[in-house]
Amino acid sequence: MSDNENLLQESPESTPAAPKKTAHDAFDWTISKKNHIAYSAEETQKYLEDYEKTLTLIKDNEIVKGLVKSISSGDVVLDINYKSDGIVSLSEFRDTPDLKVGDYVDVYVESQEDAKGQLVLSRKKAKLLIAWDTIVDSFNNGTIIKGTVISKTKGGLIVDAYGLETFLPGSQIDIKPIIDYDAYVGKTMEFKVVKINETIKNAVVSHKALIESDIAEQREHIIAGLEKGQVLEGVVKNITDFGAFMDLGGVDGLLYITDISWGRINHPEEVLQMNDKINVVVLDFDDNKKRISLGLKQLTPHPWDVLAMDISEGSIVKGKIVNVEDYGAFLEISPGVEGLIHVSEVSWSNQPVVARDFFKLDQEFEAKVVTIDRDERKMSLSLKQLQEDPWTEIENKYPVNSRHTGTVKNLTPYGVFVEIDNGIGGMVHISDLSWTKRFSHPSEFTKVGDQIEVVILEIDKANRKLSLGHKQIEENPWDAFEAVFPVGSYHEATVIRRDDKGATVQLPYGLEAFAPIKHLKKEDGSTAEVEESLTVKVIEFNRDDKRILVSHSRYLEDIKKEADNLIKRDKESADNETKSAIKTQQAKLEKTTLGDIDAFSQLKQQFDEAGEKKAEEAKEELALKAKKSTKATKAKEVVAEETAATEGGDTPEDSEKGEDA
Repeated sequence: MSDNENLLQESPESTPAAPKKTAHDAFDWTISKKNHIAYSAEETQKYLEDYEKTLTLIKDNEIVKGLVKSISSGDVVLDINYKSDGIVSLSEFRDTPDLKVGDYVDVYVESQEDAKGQLVLSRKKAKLLIAWDTIVDSFNNGTIIKGTVISKTKGGLIVDAYGLETFLPGSQIDIKPIIDYDAYVGKTMEFKVVKINETIKNAVVSHKALIESDIAEQREHIIAGLEKGQVLEGVVKNITDFGAFMDLGGVDGLLYITDISWGRINHPEEVLQMNDKINVVVLDFDDNKKRISLGLKQLTPHPWDVLAMDISEGSIVKGKIVNVEDYGAFLEISPGVEGLIHVSEVSWSNQPVVARDFFKLDQEFEAKVVTIDRDERKMSLSLKQLQEDPWTEIENKYPVNSRHTGTVKNLTPYGVFVEIDNGIGGMVHISDLSWTKRFSHPSEFTKVGDQIEVVILEIDKANRKLSLGHKQIEENPWDAFEAVFPVGSYHEATVIRRDDKGATVQLPYGLEAFAPIKHLKKEDGSTAEVEESLTVKVIEFNRDDKRILVSHSRYLEDIKKEADNLIKRDKESADNETKSAIKTQQAKLEKTTLGDIDAFSQLKQQFDEAGEKKAEEAKEELALKAKKSTKATKAKEVVAEETAATEGGDTPEDSEKGEDA
């Protein structure tokens, strides 16, 4: 229980304590009257005026200087030389952490006397008003202000300028685009005020304006002293496919890709990078000096001027391909020094060389210098002259009828170009590819890169040409084929190609024949399809043109005709037997009963069925004969093959006679 509660619970009868005496109780309150000096009204007014003169005249809503008299934990007492001191919260002095007694600060007089008769001051309002005046002066007179970037906002940054928040647009930060706004937060920078709003006390500042102002001064200085041949330091500010834009300190110049290096480059980035500082030479500029052409390679001697003197006609040089044209390729033996390898100097072969197929960029070659002109800075090179001309001894090394293995280098609609040695090659005509097959294009027989055997048919040394053959590596089989595939013979064949005119069919021994479209009709009326096997009849054999015509329809007609003949003969035989039986039955006519008549009808039916059976047997017999004919043909083919392979053997005609015997 507290003392106050104890006091409240004491008995009412308890005697109250006697009051304590103080020093004021013995004070003589009449002393003021005894020592009172009276002033007249005029004197009092005069003293008051004199007192007022010692005080500073202040007005509400104005900024005055205040002397720091004391600093407590939460307040600052300021003497503005007024009737009373003012008190300002210490929190308004956060921007001055070193504040001490005796310092003078600017404060804003909000009121000379508030409701309590106290002076009301504000440090914050004074700062804002001073800051705004500074900003207005910067806007009107172009003066420079300082501020600290305090935060990032949409479209720009917030800058604290003397305690007043201003807006810095992203486009006004620098002359180059800015991506990372966060990198500027916390930085103190200089600005120019470019826009103000008096109503809401808002301002827009720019750092770019200061840079442009400096650049403008530099630009005027550079342009005034600009001369051709002048060497300047620049910074790479932009790179394009055709060159690089250089910042020369307020003046932009263009460094073309052809003026970057004496050697060929595909893109400026092979040599330059963004923000590189390099020296460049002024090559040219327009009358207003707004378009300036710059050069980098011109700062070094031309490579042709320092080319080694031991490089001459007949020298062997090495380099890489830097450019390919239809007529040849340029070989760079050192940066800025190139020689032309013409397509005619690639190979000793007379076969045309396609430069874009033969040469590849950056491909390295050795070449022989054919001609060199240092004054014109031109050089012609040769690849083929690194080797001896093989055509000088062509007859001895590659005589007619000799066999060789070559590589397929090119295909044309009319033949195949085969290279049998470096610079030595010739054409195999499409008709000389095979004895037995006809090709619509050489690609059906071979492809580029394949190895193929050839025979030298003819040598044209003057025109550096060879006539080659492939089928000539084998004997001509058509002499034997005439005995194997005579007109009228039957053979099994397979359809390998078909069009609107007919089909190419595969005969035994790889021989191909042609069947016109009307000769491909089958028994059911349909036309034979590709990969379908059928029996065909040879209707034409031309050994000179190496052409065979066959027909499946003729084969079917032969079978039907033979079947009809067999049926006719069998029917005649059956009719004779029927007539004989009828005569026998007529002799017994008198004894015939109704039952006998029925028996006669049954007998006639049996004869008819017997005739039909014989007709079916005739068809089967004809088919068997066709098969035997095919087997006989195959036997002829074997005999023909053996005859063709054996020298001094029987002729195909002799074989055929032996078979007939």
